[in-house]
Amino acid sequence: MTQLVYNFAEGNMNMRDLLGGKGANLAEMTGLGLPVPQGFTLTTTACHDYQVNHQLGQELLHQVDQALEQLSEISGKRFEDEHNPLLISVRSGAAISMPGMMDTILNIGLNDKTVAVLAELTDNERFAYDSYRRLLAMFGNVVYGIAEDAFDQVLTDIKTQKNYESDLDLTTEDLKAIVAEFKQIYRDSDKGEFPQKPKEQLLAAIRAVFESWDNQRARIYRRENQISEDLGTAVNVQEMVFGNAGADCGTGVAFTRNPATGENKLFGEYLQNAQGEDVVAGIRTPQSVEVLATEVPQLYDQLQDIAKTLEQHYHDMQDLEFTIEHGKMFLLQARDGKRTPAAAVKIAIDLVNEGLLSKQEAILKVKPESLTALLHPEFDAETMAEHPVLTTGLPASPGAATGQVYFTAATAKQASDEGHRVILVRQDTSPEDIEGMIVSQAIVTSRGGMTSHAAVVARGMGATGVVGASELNVNYAKKQANVGDQLIEEGDWLSVDGTTGNLYLGPIETTPATIKGDLSVLLEWAKKFAKLGVYTNADTPRDFQKALEFDADGIGLTRTEHMFFKPERLLQMRRVILARTAEQRAEPLSHLLEMQQADFYELYKLAGDKEVTIRLLDPPLHEFLPHDMAEIQEVAEQINVSVDYLTERIDSLKEINPMLGHRGDRLAITFPDIYQMQVKAIMTAVLRLSDEGQIVHPHIMIPLTDSQTEMGWVRKLVTDQITEMLADKEITIDYTVGTMMEMPRACVTANQVARESDFFSFGTNDLTQLTFGYSRDDVGSFLPEYIKKGILPADPFQTIDVEGVGELMKMAVNRGRLTKPDLPIGVCGEVGGDPTSINFFEKIGVTYVSCSPFRVPVARLAAAQAHILQTA
Repeated sequence: MTQLVYNFAEGNMNMRDLLGGKGANLAEMTGLGLPVPQGFTLTTTACHDYQVNHQLGQELLHQVDQALEQLSEISGKRFEDEHNPLLISVRSGAAISMPGMMDTILNIGLNDKTVAVLAELTDNERFAYDSYRRLLAMFGNVVYGIAEDAFDQVLTDIKTQKNYESDLDLTTEDLKAIVAEFKQIYRDSDKGEFPQKPKEQLLAAIRAVFESWDNQRARIYRRENQISEDLGTAVNVQEMVFGNAGADCGTGVAFTRNPATGENKLFGEYLQNAQGEDVVAGIRTPQSVEVLATEVPQLYDQLQDIAKTLEQHYHDMQDLEFTIEHGKMFLLQARDGKRTPAAAVKIAIDLVNEGLLSKQEAILKVKPESLTALLHPEFDAETMAEHPVLTTGLPASPGAATGQVYFTAATAKQASDEGHRVILVRQDTSPEDIEGMIVSQAIVTSRGGMTSHAAVVARGMGATGVVGASELNVNYAKKQANVGDQLIEEGDWLSVDGTTGNLYLGPIETTPATIKGDLSVLLEWAKKFAKLGVYTNADTPRDFQKALEFDADGIGLTRTEHMFFKPERLLQMRRVILARTAEQRAEPLSHLLEMQQADFYELYKLAGDKEVTIRLLDPPLHEFLPHDMAEIQEVAEQINVSVDYLTERIDSLKEINPMLGHRGDRLAITFPDIYQMQVKAIMTAVLRLSDEGQIVHPHIMIPLTDSQTEMGWVRKLVTDQITEMLADKEITIDYTVGTMMEMPRACVTANQVARESDFFSFGTNDLTQLTFGYSRDDVGSFLPEYIKKGILPADPFQTIDVEGVGELMKMAVNRGRLTKPDLPIGVCGEVGGDPTSINFFEKIGVTYVSCSPFRVPVARLAAAQAHILQTA
């Protein structure tokens, strides 16, 4: 027989999966001898059974009866007892805390008879009817689905009629009238009368709490916090204690440390003569918990002692719910307290210094993703409160930025040159917009998803970004945009929160963030305990400098195609692409050579002895070409060809699916002189630095490899160029030539590809596209629905698809190392900075990850956590 119900005295903190977090903690506190009202817990196994069978099984009902009998014997109270009725609460409690997401019902056991008994027993008729009206409202809403507003309106009407300021002004007669009206709400609904039998109330409440696991807010919370849908919730049945029974009663919430700052001081709120729902719901304005220090000092001292006991026992800051009933303290809950990212870091460091945690344990206490909020500018909270949200999009790149709106790259650049702070607002972006994007404080688009061009570039540059703000309509011709009736003209001020996706009209001041103090200490510890290297994706010295400030190990990916979009470079690149022969390409390539060697020199110079991996050109060619007639006419004039000729050449280069077309090493095979130019630029920079006394070991990456033969051909192109350049030099350069693993075929044949490759680096963006058959720029039209409906657990462009893409990666790692046991293997796609993905990469033996500069600290902490957990 499976035990489905546990008395609090039978459980402990290690039974979270079975008893839920709340039940396990209530059991643990009972074992510690703390003042916990007695009760029992229905397990998550019982929840799973209910989800399958849609009813409470006979064995569960039998065990509930046994637990109720034990509770009655301990408390001396029974359901419907004429002298001492048992009143209980029914609360949810999942293994992972989901505050407020599921349901609670208080005061079960009250009915038309026991309310009178309670009034006589406590000599407080007002209290009894106040408790009864609360049960009626909660039960009606949670169990019967009656709108909460229906009950609230009754209270509001009476308080308005009688000019009351708060619920405390309600008299006993008022509360009796409210109870009668609440009962009428039941009758007017299609649910029937409120059940008078306490056992019927209890079983209905248990069913409702089990069902609340699947309510909308709980599903959304789990999705946002990556909590498994399979956990289920336990149900905690607990004897009621009353904070609303008089002036010597109250209820409160306390944190053992300040959850906003991490200060080691009791922090919380307290309400006299109230039940817990009043604090949580904000029905009344609470006082600081410190009011107890002056009003009831012995209770405040007891609360402080409890807080210290629990912190030392759980080795973490705790969130406590307590009730005071006629001067006696009761604990209703303790759990690890939610805290701001800054507080999380401070608390982790302080607990190490206080001897409560090891450094490894402290590293595990901070969520890597939470560091994002500490690394970007933030809006001043006081100023932001004055600005209503204009609209909300997808939070593509964290941070806070404010500036003036411009709708084209050209006007954004011009405004920036004139000293304006710029927000670039577009329907979507393309590489043509790069100059405007570079100068913008933030990038906003009405289309696109989290891996759209705008999103990827914004993250890479460390710019604030919001994409997919679908309510935003941009009219380029009129130089304006609108959200509903709200018009936004060019030059208007807009503030962008890339952490929430919110847009605000008008300027909002920001505060900068840097790595310092406790965060610096935590990241130093993380680096010590991490196995994975953490590199950055950087295309400019500015990007790289920011990554170095965040202690990146080097550059894992420089995308050289991002270096060609400045006007003078774009012109030369277009001349290269539009040329018909190698002879015609020679002159523009010579100009690009000069520019590229300067680019690489700056990156290598900045890197010092850190590694830099440069990927050779990998764009679809169409990205460099003009698109509309006005632009074609302008470019034709610039390169001195006819419009007809230029149009014909553009048409000849068009591809049906350019992302699968003429790019990567296919470009090298058809236009080898382009790759030769880039290799020559790399080696020129290396030799120049060698002359200056700096030794560089270049890592050259070949993109989009399909096979050993293809990789071998391009590798020879690269090495021949290097050999030719070093032929008359009395110097040896230690270099490597590797490939970006982004093609499923390359993963399957990795043992062969490795024969021609010195390292692998997974390009997970394209590997995911080609494995799923999704276009990452178009997934916004369907992917949210896939995630919402549970068809996909997460966006595979943000978190690695372990079963599909991950299996290909694992295959490539294993097969590549059959050929070369010490083969270095990196990940440089979007998921390189994702903590969940990093945990998987640690498991399969990846050597390093590479991510955008502002993700480096996140990846560092995640890498440390992954290694600590997998070696524990």
